[in-house]
Amino acid sequence: MAAFVVILVCSNIIGPAKLATVEIGDMNFIYGAGVLFFPLSYVFGDVLTEVYGYARARKVIWVGFVGLFFASIMSYIIVTLPPAPGWEGQEAYTLIFGQVPRIVLASLIAFFTGEMINAYVMARMKIWTRGKHLWTRTIGSTVVGQGADSLIFYPVAFFGIWENDVLLTVMGSNFLIKVSWEATLTPVTYKLVSVLKKAEDVDIFDDNTNFSPFKINADS
Repeated sequence: MAAFVVILVCSNIIGPAKLATVEIGDMNFIYGAGVLFFPLSYVFGDVLTEVYGYARARKVIWVGFVGLFFASIMSYIIVTLPPAPGWEGQEAYTLIFGQVPRIVLASLIAFFTGEMINAYVMARMKIWTRGKHLWTRTIGSTVVGQGADSLIFYPVAFFGIWENDVLLTVMGSNFLIKVSWEATLTPVTYKLVSVLKKAEDVDIFDDNTNFSPFKINADS
């Protein structure tokens, strides 16, 4: 849970508004910088759901949501504090940490929706596959969850600010990078799941779980 929240807060502070590029042949591949580490939250989400079940993963997602909200509020407060006389870093500080409310709102909605969908699909597919073929669940849930995240975040945050072709390019490239990250890290996910299941002696199937994303005071 601690690692999950740290990744979320870092991705929200460091990466959401910066576009980076890499040359592939004669093309410039544009992507959001946060995509380099934000998908790791989905790896942790998959591990949590696979080992401890949807109800526990839901609690962790809520903790992450609160942490993300707190970091956003504190960033806003600190940016708006009057700078001390002689301190010349306010403009640069505002540029880096002064996220506009629209981006914060987009980030919070996209995170919550994407992570909850990811956990739900993961839990349901575990029942359907009877606990077999973990890779189908990790990749399948990421395709749906990250798809929802990208479809919500970029239009809500940047529609009308970025050119439409840039917006679509970044949405598509970020989605592909996120899913590719998940596929690449599948061996790591397998290892973490195996270690935790043995250490905790637990392997939850959500046969009787209440899948409401807002039921956070119970383990089922």
